[in-house]
Amino acid sequence: MLLTALLIPSAARAEDAGKEEVVRFLNQLYASRAQSLLHAEPRPISPFYIAAEKTSRYALHHELRRTEYMHAWAERRNIEFVHAGSEIHITQFKRQADRIKLSLTQSLKLSYVYKNGAREPQHFGVGTRHTLTLKQLDGQWYVLKEWYSDPLEEDPKLIPTWLHAQDHVRIPMPLAYPASASRPVKYDRAKAVRYADKYAGLAWGAGNGHKYNSKYKDYSGRGGDCTNFSSQIVGDPHEGAGLRMTPTWFYSRNEGGSTAWIRTDSFKNYLLYQGHGALIRRGKYVDIMKSSSRFPKGAFAEMKPGDFVGYELKQGDIDHFSIIVGFDANGYPLVNSHSADRYHVPWDLGWDKSTVFWLIHMRDHS
Repeated sequence: MLLTALLIPSAARAEDAGKEEVVRFLNQLYASRAQSLLHAEPRPISPFYIAAEKTSRYALHHELRRTEYMHAWAERRNIEFVHAGSEIHITQFKRQADRIKLSLTQSLKLSYVYKNGAREPQHFGVGTRHTLTLKQLDGQWYVLKEWYSDPLEEDPKLIPTWLHAQDHVRIPMPLAYPASASRPVKYDRAKAVRYADKYAGLAWGAGNGHKYNSKYKDYSGRGGDCTNFSSQIVGDPHEGAGLRMTPTWFYSRNEGGSTAWIRTDSFKNYLLYQGHGALIRRGKYVDIMKSSSRFPKGAFAEMKPGDFVGYELKQGDIDHFSIIVGFDANGYPLVNSHSADRYHVPWDLGWDKSTVFWLIHMRDHS
């Protein structure tokens, strides 16, 4: 009995020490990957992967392509990334001989400045959920496999061409406007933005302990949570922007969200056909940003914090929704969303020149 009592704590200490070693490896891995986004150098992250393993090479290739995309996008937008930070939390951990299977979440912070404009750093956050398999070789840990839904996974060759500043720069507008006595506010933009910031999930900068609003189901594994989040922003009875639920557009604890509440195209149709929102412009990046007789400063000049952007990948089929939460120091629109989690992210980051954007302006008054 005495021998057993002594061995169990010893084994537990060894297991804890082994896990601490893995945690150090993972912190180094994700910190190095964050730094690679600043410098576009493959060398800092290559040693974490196994060249002889196909799945490991694929995981490395994904990160290198991601880095290439980020730098190509920054070049097109005339910005420079100046800081990157990473925080991870392990949610599942299982060791099997020389391998470990685990799940974790990452909160990534990126900061940028404009090369020929505002030099004050602008900050945004992205949150992702990862599933990994690690393999130990000669006492060292390496990434054997990794999967995550990456909002920055794009072809660097398909980034829309940069337009001159005068074609798109606009002055940020206030979050709320006083209502006249005869026209009470129906849609509270300030509350919409506060909700979007509070419940932006895993993204750096988000509130609520990086958790979604627990009153609602998480649809991330069932087609995505972006529209559910957008509906919450608009219609949560206590913290949302003020729209009342209807028999068509609603959420209940037992049933979850209605089709119009959780499906992108149904939500878009509900906003537009019920008169809650108006379509300002539908088009590709250049169409949206360029100056025209109708939009001398570009279509975004008609948009305010609390308005929505839809992202169409297939003809007529919206794939994603985000909410405008503000504008950076150079007037570039910033958005929040779920699936993946974004906090004050430049609105087109992660989308390419074939994406069709829907700019939906919410009606403030009844």
